[in-house]
Amino acid sequence: MNLNTSTFPVGLKAGLAIGLAVTLALGVGMATLADAADKEAAAPAKGTSLTVTVASPQREDWSTTLAASGSIEPWDEASIASEVNGQRIAVLLANVGDHVRKGQPLARFAEDFLAADLAQAEAALEEATAREAQARANHERSRTLADSNALSPLEMDQYAANARSAAAQLQSAKARRNAAALLLRKATVVAPDNGVISSRTATTGLVAGVGTELFRLIRQERLEWRAEVAEVDMGRVKPGVKAQLRTSQGVTLEGRVRAVSPKVDARSRTALAYVDLPGAASHTVAGTFATGRLLLAETPALTIPQSAVVTRDGFAYVFVVDAHDQVHRTRVTTGRRQGDRFEITGGLPANVRIAFQGAGFLNDGDRVRVVAKKDARP
Repeated sequence: MNLNTSTFPVGLKAGLAIGLAVTLALGVGMATLADAADKEAAAPAKGTSLTVTVASPQREDWSTTLAASGSIEPWDEASIASEVNGQRIAVLLANVGDHVRKGQPLARFAEDFLAADLAQAEAALEEATAREAQARANHERSRTLADSNALSPLEMDQYAANARSAAAQLQSAKARRNAAALLLRKATVVAPDNGVISSRTATTGLVAGVGTELFRLIRQERLEWRAEVAEVDMGRVKPGVKAQLRTSQGVTLEGRVRAVSPKVDARSRTALAYVDLPGAASHTVAGTFATGRLLLAETPALTIPQSAVVTRDGFAYVFVVDAHDQVHRTRVTTGRRQGDRFEITGGLPANVRIAFQGAGFLNDGDRVRVVAKKDARP
């Protein structure tokens, strides 16, 4: 608003000037008070501090571990092959994944030709038995005539030779009969041990030769972890060492070292530690890759929660809480890690309190409010 004061009386002009000055002064004062209120609201209240939870370092016995990886394989995989030649598979009685018992039939070959061979061998045996009986009887009669000189020495020798030859032919006929009977029994393929069928190449109608693989069997459903161990660590791994591993499917297993290979692979410079996995077949399958660790020996360790360790500028620190609830940043050295805890190998006494919940927001010298004291694991 534009006021032209030239038409006002002198007294009124003075009054207007005084009123305007008072108005400006009041405005400036109110602005100053508002700024002061804003600054006071933005400033932290006196005595406020970060709330933390504290814990004390713990003495524990931890195992010295050795990381390893490798595949889970059958402890022993039996190859079940054909023991008859040129016969056709008539019936299949097992498939991949079947759990079988020792002696259980897995397949049967056609038995027609084998049964005929057995019948022929039995007939030959009867013929050889008759010849042997006749030759033996002739030899016995010739011996009764030896004193009468009715037979010449040459004839006597001939009867004796015939008896021996007939006896040998009889034994040969028995062997052929037994072989034919054995082949007929082998026409039924049976499991050599308890286990699970891991593969099957046999098909109905297949004409198999001797030695043709028909099935593979994981004996006793027993699996092992073949952990690869670095050459420099071979001397630390002994039979009986406990192992913990995790498969690529997330299954956790435990076992013990059964044996360590006496040979190092020339290319990878590693050796295999064979770890028995009792009952693993119900949780995983052969061929699965697994990573884990071998628990070599137990040694004392000073441990703290993982959340208590703060990394800054490439170093590990913890915040020690004193009796006045003030924190002091302390540099430490860490060692092994198990689960959610770190081993402290240097820089920290055992009888102190450290902040482990909220430690990442602290600075050296901060005063904190302790809401709970935990002297054991959080």
